[in-house]
Amino acid sequence: MTAEAADLEVAKINRFRDPRFRAIGYQVIVILLIAAFVWYVGHNTAINLNKRGISSGFGFLSQPAGFGIGIVLLMDYSSQTSTHFDVLLIGIINTLAVSLAGIFLATLTGFLFGIMRLSSNWMISKIATVYIEVVRNIPLLVQLMFWYFAVLVVLPVVGDSYRLGESFFVNNRGVNFPAMIPTDGFWVLPVSLLVAIVLSIVIARWSRRRQNLTGQLFPVLWTSIGLIIILPIFAAFVMGHPFDMSYPEFGRFSIRGGWSFEPEFLALLFGLSIYTGAFIAEIVRSGINSVSHGQSEAAHSLGLRPGMTTRLVVLPQALRVIVPPLTSQYLNLIKNSSLATAIGYADVTALFAGTSLNQPGQAIEVIFITMLFYLSISLLISMFMNWYNTHIALVER
Repeated sequence: MTAEAADLEVAKINRFRDPRFRAIGYQVIVILLIAAFVWYVGHNTAINLNKRGISSGFGFLSQPAGFGIGIVLLMDYSSQTSTHFDVLLIGIINTLAVSLAGIFLATLTGFLFGIMRLSSNWMISKIATVYIEVVRNIPLLVQLMFWYFAVLVVLPVVGDSYRLGESFFVNNRGVNFPAMIPTDGFWVLPVSLLVAIVLSIVIARWSRRRQNLTGQLFPVLWTSIGLIIILPIFAAFVMGHPFDMSYPEFGRFSIRGGWSFEPEFLALLFGLSIYTGAFIAEIVRSGINSVSHGQSEAAHSLGLRPGMTTRLVVLPQALRVIVPPLTSQYLNLIKNSSLATAIGYADVTALFAGTSLNQPGQAIEVIFITMLFYLSISLLISMFMNWYNTHIALVER
């Protein structure tokens, strides 16, 4: 063997001993194995479907659904003309409605009871402790059953509804309240609301820079609330009241007009919010405890009241500990909303992965779309919360 051949052989041996080369090689092998497994499963599934005469593809989405839906938000639906794709959209809207409302209420509940548990008042602290320990240790499904069957369904019938004023009714069919019907020029109201939110963000950033330069505080919260309330009202006044009001009225067998929250929606919302809020409360408590007690003592020595100390000193530092596990609770709430099937709420799992799946019988496509929806929503929320966590992270100088 010549010297050049020996050097080449040594180079090959050294290349295989290189950790970077081996790492790339192992990854390529793993990717090829996964691709082969996916191809095998797909090919085997296609053969079995053909043997059983089951068609595949997504053409069923354009077929008429042929069944009714009890809860429909933001869309018109007809069992004769609407398609399975319309069913999918309605399920997604219903799921997002209860999930986003649940996230909002669970966050408020969690922060409130998390702070209450650390209160120096014995009664307030024990109330928060009992709520957290009891709710966290009862399965969510049992709580949903409690809210639906033991609280909402046993309310009075329509004729004996509880009245809150002249236009609010509470009965075993839900909560009825006045509805806002858009007319010409209504678009100005959502635009003005969006402008108010943008202005609030701009004012908050300006206030932060002003505080860093002068040490003076600006009432950002009350200013933002004022903008969000006053600007749409002013826009409605300028446009000459661009909406009509529909008030609920008693009909022969039911209440007509207005809007309503069905008991299925309310039971799911209450269950998800209260259950997830208990876990968020513990996250908030641990986050606050992670902040050195000396921070509070320093704030008190400067004359800050306890409320301002919590809001301006403790919580901003605690958020860096709170946000990562808080993201997991938001994701859990969205996925737990699939338990809506147990109480009859028409979410995407009950409608599309339940009723629609049984119509054309194309289980693979239906389950794939349902999984893709939950995966997409989870990734979007994770991306937003990761961005927010990075935004509030402590920047070292």
